[in-house]
Amino acid sequence: MFRFDEVIVQKIRVYLALLRPFTLLAPIIVSSSVIIASLVNSGTNTHAFISLFQIILSASFCFALLNGASNALNQATDWKEDVLSKPYRPIPQGLVSPIDAYKVSFFVYTFAFILSLTVHLLFAFFISVIAFFSITYSIKPRIKKFLFLNQLWVAFSRGFLGIVASWSVFGNPFDALPLAIGCVAALFLFGGTTTKDILDADADRSVGTKTLMNVFGLKIASIFSLVFMIGAFCLILPLVYFTIIPVTVLPLVFLSFLCVVIGWLMCHKQKNTKCENTSAWTLMYGTYFIFALSFAIIMIFFSA
Repeated sequence: MFRFDEVIVQKIRVYLALLRPFTLLAPIIVSSSVIIASLVNSGTNTHAFISLFQIILSASFCFALLNGASNALNQATDWKEDVLSKPYRPIPQGLVSPIDAYKVSFFVYTFAFILSLTVHLLFAFFISVIAFFSITYSIKPRIKKFLFLNQLWVAFSRGFLGIVASWSVFGNPFDALPLAIGCVAALFLFGGTTTKDILDADADRSVGTKTLMNVFGLKIASIFSLVFMIGAFCLILPLVYFTIIPVTVLPLVFLSFLCVVIGWLMCHKQKNTKCENTSAWTLMYGTYFIFALSFAIIMIFFSA
């Protein structure tokens, strides 16, 4: 009996590894921050505290589940590349099969959609669209293999749609404010997503996947990424000037300085020993955290 329980626990650990728990922190922090900002901005006060907490938790968890499902699906489809660049992952180690990873992914996607229905139908629609983008990124037509489109797919779904969907929980997602902030997020991720391809350049090339890293090289890819990341936060200037977003959001422009550090780290290819990628990738995630949290704090305390 003890041996059986031990096997079950080990199997659960392997399945959780497919979801890559560290990366689930980003969608939870980003989505919950924007959701709370939309709540304050909308002036909604018809829900009890427990009800509000339940809605925020459910919606944020949906984004985490989508990310986890995408991670599992990506490992199921990319196991050949992972054998070369990430042999420590569950499938290359033989701990789980690609078929099992597909099953885990399908289960988590399904759970995310069902949970989204408990929020409201418009939110469930956004979750479905985001899921569509993440699924087609990995399987046919497998957008991941196409240069520039692979970055656009990630930036639009996780950046623009992620912000707009989060805002839709309590606010109007078609207002100028969430659409503008979504554009800033998408531009940042369009450049920032290159950081995840640094260590995978050779493996991606071996299977015909084209990225900035394996097509143009490290220097050009870093410059390209830096331009879009800095450009994302500089976009705040005209958005404030034309009163599309409040002037209180203006300090977020200074996040462009962190982008310079990300670009520097990209050029040095420094591997982060605590995470599964480079230090540039880790700081890119951290910068996105700061962006979402800062925006939420500004909306809550200065623009209410």
